[in-house]
Amino acid sequence: MSKVCILGDTHFGVRSDSKHFADFYRKFYTEVFFPYLKKHNIKEIYQLGDLFDRRKYINFFTLTESRDYFFDVAQDMGIHLHILVGNHDIFWRESLSVNSPTLLLKDYSNITLYDNPTAINVGNMSFDVVPWICKENEEECYSFMKKSHNQYCLGHFEIAGFQMYKGIDNHDGLSPELFRKYKQVISGHYHHRSTNSNITYVGTPQEHTWADSDDPRGFHILDTETAQMEFILNPFTMFTKLYYDDTKDWDYNTDDFANKHLKLVVVNKTDYLKFDQIVEKIYKSNPLELKIIEDLSEFETADLDNTDVDLEDTMTLLSQYVDGIDTEANKDRIKTIMKTLYVEAQHWGEE
Repeated sequence: MSKVCILGDTHFGVRSDSKHFADFYRKFYTEVFFPYLKKHNIKEIYQLGDLFDRRKYINFFTLTESRDYFFDVAQDMGIHLHILVGNHDIFWRESLSVNSPTLLLKDYSNITLYDNPTAINVGNMSFDVVPWICKENEEECYSFMKKSHNQYCLGHFEIAGFQMYKGIDNHDGLSPELFRKYKQVISGHYHHRSTNSNITYVGTPQEHTWADSDDPRGFHILDTETAQMEFILNPFTMFTKLYYDDTKDWDYNTDDFANKHLKLVVVNKTDYLKFDQIVEKIYKSNPLELKIIEDLSEFETADLDNTDVDLEDTMTLLSQYVDGIDTEANKDRIKTIMKTLYVEAQHWGEE
């Protein structure tokens, strides 16, 4: 065994156990993920926590679907599935004693669950495997890592200085200094894929909210002989921004819009009939949602091609609001809290 799969937070049951997202997940695992593993004869998956989305209970539809397109397929293919317990997998916030993978997946003989810090060998690499750190297990986890002589680590960590979502920095959490002893730390938890020094966040395999738009998702293949990781892109997306401009040709294929969340940004509209015809065509493609954004007075047209401009634009407004507050409090921390609440709120009450 020289190559294994590293899979980030799957969040089965995301968006209030939405059937549309379950179909989106099924398409990825059926058409991309497992065919890739089969083609390359990869027999080990390391899933880095937050297997299920709900902390308190499981939806029977979500459980049935995930077993059908993920757990059963892995077992039938002879794939050994290693699962770390993440913060979304636990019922009590400060204890891992009650967790969903243990309760729901006992009948699979090909699954190994890590709810305690453990040392393992993966091919030619020796890893510390560390689940979500909370009040109950923090002393055990810190002591385990301090005493370990392994050079690599798999975990579900909240480390300060990384982006939770694209453009949202987290200033709280564990100090990166805690992990300086390792050559490489590979972690779940943050949904944006990033690397800084010896720490890599693998991100999620799929999009969950508009915060994930234009942020590549997928999975990684780790070569245990070279310690190099290769990113495999998930080509399927759920959130798409479109731009309408009378001065340019409309070159979008509406066949790609079915069961997607769309935002139509109106850059220049003088031909109202043409615009109405395009909107009607989009609706006929059966998107899940279409939002039309026409008031761009606060933006210069020349800036619209700048990928740094976010036209959603709630998160930018939140940052500007905090910047304008007269306070001695840490504004970066306030921004992080507000943006995190905004993103998490998008998971609730939507089908």
